[in-house]
Amino acid sequence: MVFNSYTFLVFFACVVAVHRLPIGWTWKKVNLLLASYLFYAAWNPPFVILLGLSTVVDWQVGHILGDVNAGRRKKKLALLCSLAVNLGLLGLFKYGNFLLVNFTALLSSAGIEYVAPEWNLVLPVGISFYTFQTLSYSIDIYRGKSRPWNSILDFALYVSFFPQLVAGPIERATRLLPQFLSERQFKYAEATDGMRQILWGLCKK
Repeated sequence: MVFNSYTFLVFFACVVAVHRLPIGWTWKKVNLLLASYLFYAAWNPPFVILLGLSTVVDWQVGHILGDVNAGRRKKKLALLCSLAVNLGLLGLFKYGNFLLVNFTALLSSAGIEYVAPEWNLVLPVGISFYTFQTLSYSIDIYRGKSRPWNSILDFALYVSFFPQLVAGPIERATRLLPQFLSERQFKYAEATDGMRQILWGLCKK
């Protein structure tokens, strides 16, 4: 689903309509989370598994890193786990073919003939953005610049928030997560400014 499409226009109208219902803030965040996963799944549904995996891994890692009773060794292993999972997935999908071609060339230069299997993995859209976003959360906690977030709903929304999921920018948890604490009130001036920027972006597209 791309932003400059009729499909997105209908999608966005439905999300806003549900968000304007007289329901609690928690349910509004659930609406945004489901919308974000639907937005991502519209391109290739199985890839939401990767998005969910990164979310769960760094959620758990963050709590280990923030545990005052956890030893330094345990925290280092937790951070390494986060790095291995996130960078491993990113490397597999984004640089796997590059590494395979160079590995084949290296063997060939050594006189070893090796026919590499065909590489058919499709690069998941936005994987770089949410990978580095979840990693920044864990690294900030490890460095003592942040604390683990209590709500997994908020954290999942932070990772998958559809307005910046596939196009960035990479947002730090300390900037975006606090905005999920209290309900955002509708303000006509901000809505008008937002629509103006959306229209300007569509014109530039």
